[in-house]
Amino acid sequence: MNVKHLIESRISANRFDAGRALSDADISELVRMATLAPSAYNFQNWKFIAVRTPQAKERLKAVAFGQQKVADAPVTFIIVGTLAAHEGLPQALKPSVDAGIMPQTVADVWVGMAQDTHPGNPQLQRDEALRSGSLAAMTMMLAAEGMGLASSAMSGFDAVGVKREFNLGEADVPVMLLSIGYAAAGNWPQKVRKPLREVMEFV
Repeated sequence: MNVKHLIESRISANRFDAGRALSDADISELVRMATLAPSAYNFQNWKFIAVRTPQAKERLKAVAFGQQKVADAPVTFIIVGTLAAHEGLPQALKPSVDAGIMPQTVADVWVGMAQDTHPGNPQLQRDEALRSGSLAAMTMMLAAEGMGLASSAMSGFDAVGVKREFNLGEADVPVMLLSIGYAAAGNWPQKVRKPLREVMEFV
């Protein structure tokens, strides 16, 4: 299935087949694919909490305004962006340097640039956490579609409650919830989008 078809066929599912599970391998593959998303400086400033046990689903459902798809989908990911990503940038870039993809001199320049702009700038750190988490989530949604799965991204949750229930740290920002599984009957098709003339301009 090519990428154009994946994008055009993807829906936002509200109904999942609660009787069909996903294997550990499938869940891990979804996360692996998500980590191939881009991030500024290759920060990779994200985490993925795979909520799949009945007990954990109930805890998440309680802080997600009772949305039933959290209980029905075999897994709901808490997509987390992390703050202070500049602190871990040397370690994040080292594998690319070791593989000969990036010269050490370039990595040093990137680390220097991040150190010049990110410390003491909580707004920039949060912006990057949200950007990276969102790019990773979209990549995961397309990966799910390619695996024959449906997905549903949710911003409807209590962020403070999510952090409390799942022991997230001060540097962890819950970006969105993402339920993934097999679609049940009754989902809407992809909703109609605004015409290009309303959202695009050439300059």
